[in-house]
Amino acid sequence: MRQVSSKLKVNDKVEVIAGKDKGRVGKVLRFEDAGHRVVVEHINMIKRHQKSRSANQPGQIVEREASIDISNVMLVCPECAATVRTGHKTLDNGSKVRICKKCQATIETPKK
Repeated sequence: MRQVSSKLKVNDKVEVIAGKDKGRVGKVLRFEDAGHRVVVEHINMIKRHQKSRSANQPGQIVEREASIDISNVMLVCPECAATVRTGHKTLDNGSKVRICKKCQATIETPKK
């Protein structure tokens, strides 16, 4: 499967624009399926039944995030706080950065 170029990165703040969680905002945790799907913090929660592993550990129901298609999320600009499209700009030192198409602000990905 080929890699899909994405305008999103891990730790970006995104808003869901389609589906059951439409309008909710969360942080990108990871990419799956060669970049076609994304896992967003506290979005698309599912329940998984976990079998007991040993006699002293009981079985349980675990809630976790499931992936959603990357086309259903949109980046939230940290400056103008709106969902935006992104562009690229080359700085004077030769590095390439993402910019907000609405306010032209540089979009920095927060480090962990």
